[in-house]
Amino acid sequence: MNSIEDKPIGFFDSGIGGTSIWKEVHQLLPNESTIYLADSKNAPYGQKSKEKIIEFSIKNTEFLLNKNAKIIIVACNTATTNAISTLRKKYDIPFIGIEPAIKPAGLITKTKKIGVLATQGTIQSDLFEQTSSSLDTTIEIIEQVGEGLVDLIEKGEIESKQMQKLLYKYLNPMIEKNIDALVLGCSHFPYLIPHIKDIIGNKIKIIDSGSAVARQTKKILTSLDILQNNKNNFTHEFYSNKNTKILSELLNNKKVKLIKQNF
Repeated sequence: MNSIEDKPIGFFDSGIGGTSIWKEVHQLLPNESTIYLADSKNAPYGQKSKEKIIEFSIKNTEFLLNKNAKIIIVACNTATTNAISTLRKKYDIPFIGIEPAIKPAGLITKTKKIGVLATQGTIQSDLFEQTSSSLDTTIEIIEQVGEGLVDLIEKGEIESKQMQKLLYKYLNPMIEKNIDALVLGCSHFPYLIPHIKDIIGNKIKIIDSGSAVARQTKKILTSLDILQNNKNNFTHEFYSNKNTKILSELLNNKKVKLIKQNF
């Protein structure tokens, strides 16, 4: 690597879900090299203690720093809400987090009722509480822990009957409470959007954080003057500590390098 702009953007997630964020960043910044770490062996983070989530996040950060990442995207809601403040204090590198897009939902709701589908670790975090409490007090947030959804996505069972059953169980109570915005508070969940739309219809707006993260990444790289403009110099490496088959199916891209590695 000759200069900092040639270095890759680093991503980490508790598994394969953060690839939904990677896709948004890659679409906006196609010249950038990337390194993605899928800690699928420890997924889901949402059921772990805050101490464990911080421990995993530090380990993931060290891995990406050893791979020369110039900026790190914490492509996991649970890791962001529980660990990003620790990471920013510990490391001298820009971090971009992903948290439930509650504020945008608060701006568009007409019924004053917002649904949030997230992991337990995200919903119970201090950052989630701070963001939620910043909304207009007339807005009601209906929280739902999506227990079991991440596990099914990690197994490649997005189309399964069990997935359909869980989505109906989690979404129907929100529909009955008249939500008009549904916030997806986990980077795995955008892969469920077609199934979610089948259940909630077109009157409820689905909001996730992917495009906002991509825009923020471009903004930070530009402000630091480390944006990559060379169109012929990019590489994409994806590391997983479990089978890379599901990761490969989600990416559906022959130009990426998939590597199974213990970490």
